[in-house]
Amino acid sequence: MVQDLAAPAQELTAMAAADHRASVHANSDDPAEQLAWRRLTVRHGDRLNEIMDEYGWPTADMVGEEAARAAWLIAQHADRQLDVQRRALRLMQQAVSAGSAGPRELAFLRDRTLVNEGRKQIYGTQIAGVKDGAPVPWPCEEPERVDELRAEVGIEPFDAYVAKFATA
Repeated sequence: MVQDLAAPAQELTAMAAADHRASVHANSDDPAEQLAWRRLTVRHGDRLNEIMDEYGWPTADMVGEEAARAAWLIAQHADRQLDVQRRALRLMQQAVSAGSAGPRELAFLRDRTLVNEGRKQIYGTQIAGVKDGAPVPWPCEEPERVDELRAEVGIEPFDAYVAKFATA
């Protein structure tokens, strides 16, 4: 069954571009800017949910590499829509199992969803904030195995990753 996926692919790519432009306001001191960011991510989460209703997980084979990455970003930022994040996680897991999506992005989405559920993350991809110039990651399920688990899915070692968040 061949479906015309050009329109959803363009839409996903446009949503990711809007996300990139607005993401600077995610942690703004201005409540109006934060609210605009939240509204944008909810709109995008709702639309991703509709796309998943119609097509399942938008893989690179379906919509192209850029739009597939955009879908992942939108799911990643749907922090106030756990149902959308959990659904994206399930569908993406199936796509990874079928070899049509990457385990690295899945690991980031799994950690993000776990943190949003108030649970410990697996891969150490989610940073709670920066204190005294040093990144503070959310707690990990197995901190002693985090680099091994990261390597399995193609993520750089934990120390190299968190160094990117340092402000000192």
